[in-house]
Amino acid sequence: MDFDWSCWKPKEKAVLCFVVQGDQVLLIHKKRGFGAGKVNGPGGRIDPGETALQAAIRETQEEIGILPKQIDHIGELFFQFHDGYALQCAVFRADAYEGELIETDEALAFWSDISEVPYHRMWADDAHWLPLVFQRQRFEGYFVFDGETLLSKRLDLKS
Repeated sequence: MDFDWSCWKPKEKAVLCFVVQGDQVLLIHKKRGFGAGKVNGPGGRIDPGETALQAAIRETQEEIGILPKQIDHIGELFFQFHDGYALQCAVFRADAYEGELIETDEALAFWSDISEVPYHRMWADDAHWLPLVFQRQRFEGYFVFDGETLLSKRLDLKS
């Protein structure tokens, strides 16, 4: 299924922040909200007046208690859902952090070997672009979903 992205506009903007240490990545079990029950990185919606970077830092602190450091804006995701929901998501990689991990009402954090990321418990698009985060490859991803079913995808690598 092809989708015309030329006039697309997001209804909401959000962020994801993946903390990477050596051959491990910090993931979360999402407990509530959009994507509840799935594995993802810390993240959420950008508040009015907030930059994507500020939102990535805030959401990571709120969800798992740590302050991400050495943060790089590595990708942009564009999602269109059949129910009309449209979401743009900035993806960040953090190579360091301060603080102690905590469990919150929103998330339970856990470390995963990059070679064993549980893609089967994540959104269907993640397996297409998350490896690029680990490789420090900049990207834009365009995905169309019907509920949780991925209908189409496009991934553009950036320099």
